[in-house]
Amino acid sequence: MELYSGHINKLIEELAALPGIGSKSAQRLAFHLINMPEAKVQRLTKTILDAKENICYCKECYTLTDKEVCPVCASERRNHKLIMVVENARDLAAYEKTGRYEGVYHVLHGAISPMLGVGPGDIKLKELIERLHGDVEEVIIATNSSLEGETTAMYISKMIKPSGIKVTRIASGVPVGGDLEYIDEVTLLRALEGRVEL
Repeated sequence: MELYSGHINKLIEELAALPGIGSKSAQRLAFHLINMPEAKVQRLTKTILDAKENICYCKECYTLTDKEVCPVCASERRNHKLIMVVENARDLAAYEKTGRYEGVYHVLHGAISPMLGVGPGDIKLKELIERLHGDVEEVIIATNSSLEGETTAMYISKMIKPSGIKVTRIASGVPVGGDLEYIDEVTLLRALEGRVEL
């Protein structure tokens, strides 16, 4: 027997499909949305639709932005000869919170995972290699310490090494199996400062 009517069940179902939202959280959100004033619901809906319509990949680093080039890549104060490779935009945001990294980024949008059918062609590796034809001195690989992250790091290292560009990997301090987005700024900073050459 269903507890709620069709529209409420559908709303709860859609919210529960979002990452990190369980059935109880979806229920809470659904009832919150239902009880919100209609103007606020319409503003939220418009904001979501506007974001979906206007957010794209930065043409240089492939993070999410609403401009052709993201603020990090557009900044003249950043060291464009230093590129940190991360798996996703959340990892980039985690490093930006430290306030200490002065280079630019490259967002892969995933990691190599043969078991999941994700190969090198399924993430933004070709675009990274194209960027290296410019004036680049060092590539810092800051993929997660998971099996997929380590596989991706080794693959990138083997691709870049012949070019003579320095390749480093963030140091330990980041727990194995941990996602960068959940790690505190001090640990991330130590990992960055203790990076090693591959």
